[in-house]
Amino acid sequence: MRNFFTTSDNLEKIIRDTLKGHQVQKTEHILTGWTNIVIEVTTDKGAYFFRFPRNPFWSKMIVKDATVCNFVDGKTSFYTPQMKLCYDRQNRPFSIHQKIEGYCLGDRIYHLSHTALTGAAYDVAKFVKELSSISLKNAPEPVKYPLSDFLKELDYQHYDQHIDQDHIYIKQTEKQNLVHGDLNLGNILLDKNDKVIGIIDFCFAGTGNPNMDVARMLSRPAPKEFTDTLIQEFDNPAEITRMREAWQHIDAGYAEHIRTNFPEINLNQL
Repeated sequence: MRNFFTTSDNLEKIIRDTLKGHQVQKTEHILTGWTNIVIEVTTDKGAYFFRFPRNPFWSKMIVKDATVCNFVDGKTSFYTPQMKLCYDRQNRPFSIHQKIEGYCLGDRIYHLSHTALTGAAYDVAKFVKELSSISLKNAPEPVKYPLSDFLKELDYQHYDQHIDQDHIYIKQTEKQNLVHGDLNLGNILLDKNDKVIGIIDFCFAGTGNPNMDVARMLSRPAPKEFTDTLIQEFDNPAEITRMREAWQHIDAGYAEHIRTNFPEINLNQL
């Protein structure tokens, strides 16, 4: 029996069963979710996001996502989702969290003023530094899963052409700090005043080198004011440049997997 979900599953019923006591007013599939089927649900008691993993690998990782989110919550200056891990009648894991009201940085970044751009870069740098400073002494085991191991497993379960030189480099430069692992523009939330208020999607998170988070932010297009301000906040720009190259290879490999297997997903953010 499969432990993941497809769009042919009756996800609407699972949502309604999970939200007993709520009146579901609207459901909307978010077509930019690479790893999970993401559905925004509006109810009479607020809005929620459901994440249904697309394959066995992401079923395992959604457990980590919820564990890391709940471990990090309250330990930085920024909101993180309070994630509830659920299981359907077939014992398949999925997650739910209340929507953090705000705007995606990826949707706003080319409309921001210079002041807002540099402010967002400083806030992202602040988050990376705060996250990497969290003590892992009493952290649950999924939180301590090395990013290098995760990325290699991602590659070998999804890519046709493996990126072994990148894996070697990531492993060689790895540290034992907590990292987000997928710190891209789509996972940063702004308030109505264009200030960074929240960080979402910790599915890639684990232990690693904080410069990997910086490189992830720089691996996709963004205005020069933003990227220049961000990189100036960290040491070893040569290391960040090499890690950015690795992230671009990781994106390319997984994007090919998505195009082949899930053509309905929107890859415009690349």
